[in-house]
Amino acid sequence: MAKKSDKSTEEVGQASEAQIAVHWREEGYYFPSAKFIGQANASDPAIFERFSEKNYPECFKEYGDLLTWDKYWHTTLDTSNAPFWKWFVGGKLNASYNCVDRHLKTDRNKAAIIFVPELEDDDTEVITYQELYARVNEFAALLQGFTSLKTGEVATFHMPMVPELPVAMLACARLGIIHSQVFGGFSGAACGGRIADSKSKVLVTMDGYYRGGVLQDHKVKADEAVARALEEGVVVEKVLVFRRNPGEYASKSPMVPGRDFFVDEIMPDYKGKLVEPVSMPAEAPLFIMYSSGTTGKPKGCQHSTGGYLAYVTGTSKYYQDIHPDDTYWCAADIGWITGHSYIVYGPLSLGTTSVMYEGIPTYPDAGRPWRIAERLGVTHFHTAPTTIRTLRKVGPDEPAKYNYHFRHMTTVGEPIEPDVWRWYHESVGKGEATIVDTWWQTENGGFLGSTMPALHPMKPGSCGPAVLGVFPMILDENGEEVKAGSGKAGNICIRGPWPGIFQTIWGDPDRFVATYYEKYNRNKKSTDWHDWPYFANDGAMQAADGYYRILGRVDDVINVSGHRLGTKELESAAIMVDAVAEAAAVPVIDDIRGHAVEMYIALKPGFSPDGVDEQVSRMIETEIGKVARPKSVWIVADMPKTRSGKIMRRVIASISNFTDVGDITTLANPEVVEDIRHYVQSEKVAHGEQPRELSEAELATIKGFGSAE
Repeated sequence: MAKKSDKSTEEVGQASEAQIAVHWREEGYYFPSAKFIGQANASDPAIFERFSEKNYPECFKEYGDLLTWDKYWHTTLDTSNAPFWKWFVGGKLNASYNCVDRHLKTDRNKAAIIFVPELEDDDTEVITYQELYARVNEFAALLQGFTSLKTGEVATFHMPMVPELPVAMLACARLGIIHSQVFGGFSGAACGGRIADSKSKVLVTMDGYYRGGVLQDHKVKADEAVARALEEGVVVEKVLVFRRNPGEYASKSPMVPGRDFFVDEIMPDYKGKLVEPVSMPAEAPLFIMYSSGTTGKPKGCQHSTGGYLAYVTGTSKYYQDIHPDDTYWCAADIGWITGHSYIVYGPLSLGTTSVMYEGIPTYPDAGRPWRIAERLGVTHFHTAPTTIRTLRKVGPDEPAKYNYHFRHMTTVGEPIEPDVWRWYHESVGKGEATIVDTWWQTENGGFLGSTMPALHPMKPGSCGPAVLGVFPMILDENGEEVKAGSGKAGNICIRGPWPGIFQTIWGDPDRFVATYYEKYNRNKKSTDWHDWPYFANDGAMQAADGYYRILGRVDDVINVSGHRLGTKELESAAIMVDAVAEAAAVPVIDDIRGHAVEMYIALKPGFSPDGVDEQVSRMIETEIGKVARPKSVWIVADMPKTRSGKIMRRVIASISNFTDVGDITTLANPEVVEDIRHYVQSEKVAHGEQPRELSEAELATIKGFGSAE
């Protein structure tokens, strides 16, 4: 157990600007069960030797060999145009064939996708591999015949969580058309900007979908998207509209003649059609996934066909421990990279059954996920800390009411607080499931940090060591390595590429190099991968046992008297208070200390707010030190959140600093922003605090805070 800091503020003020201060308490180990180890895909420690650095990059042949190739590759990794890496060069394959066709011989009647509608009384839809094959072929024929899209062109999807989405993705992959799925919760304007950036001339969308029990009008966003794209000089020629309910139209937005077409009205012309999968070079783009773009222009992360598919297949097999007879539920959204990799491409490549759920996990109540798991016999559950915190907040005792038994669980998307991890393990996993706490990003394709579930013990709050074939290092601002076990943090970087890494930023190779490689590059002319460390833009520390603890985006560090405090550390301490369900730490400009910390707190149901602010302050002071004691603790009814459930820290940081909150149209609950602003700013003014004019640098710090969300 790490010692708590007893440094004074003055001593802390001398901390290096290149380091993020860390006071994390090291947690104890939890071990996988013998039963889990006995059935695991990777239970022999020899796998680490096979993927050791001395065998790099040829070790990834093991992932590549999980796929069916039309032509085998001649070069595993081509570094000749560093850092634009090419994997499995010379190889040819088709992603759609690998996810669908190759399973028909033995598993045509197995469920490929189980779609669970949000309305609990609606029928669950089971799509077998044979049915998926038929649907993918028919939609590919429609794309080929009706839209005239060609191999290498881009189709944009703005789709909710419905089975038509993976069908459309796999149909594009069948033809070598690049798909660009925009998260369904994003606005039409956000979609239009992405259409313009990719120069897509076809938009595939849906008339509506269910959210919180209400049929949302989604088609209206298509009109906004087309208008925004046109403003940026890109004409959308066709909008293909799926209908959520057959024979009905869920939108008030009129269909535009000659542009908008109902898919169900066109599809009869392509019924029963088969389309030969196009054999694609391994390095051909498979899809574009745009970053959220909260600040600045969204980055279109371009992912390859062969390297990406091999990587998500390999990590699904070894880290998700997926077996063909499993029922696997990743409760993410396909609008994010997690859904692409671990709902669609990874599980389907392995021939397993992948569950898709349309709605929110707490509708109509917090028992819904566990009823689904019980009814479908789910063996694997995969979700984000945000969802786990929400379920813990509104239904802490619900899992015990249902007779499901997970073998394996995953957490993904952000660091998970140890107390939340323990609830996930003990209540959701019933003490039986093995957990992998994964670290990776949109740019990475698949996991970078995780325990190997049968071979490593779990440690709450730590993602674990690096995954197979990935070699991280932690560097300070000067490029000096921060050693494991030093108790210091820095910027986590990866020393060499891996097959799932994105190829470039779509249409902006200079930004790609500047954002991810320029910071620590040793020689711009070098073709040696050692000279091109990948900068993940995340802060991290490594414990003496080799496990990494991710501290969040480097932009999300609060600098108090030169002491750089990670938001996740502050929030994790706050959540240790029994009454606290959710916590968010933000910086407030302070004339003396540079920044001070302010905490926003949401309570669990049934808890009184009395005294909670002082309990939170005391807990942070105890766990971290006096320097981290919050200037204010604001108890709010709810946090402003994205449609994917992430707290928008930049919004509450703006409120704390009396600055404009910016665009909040993509929030799931924009109405809470004004309530929080009125409460917080009224209290500040009542206690003598007045708005002040911020410098450009100060304003940039506040506006950029939480920009990764």
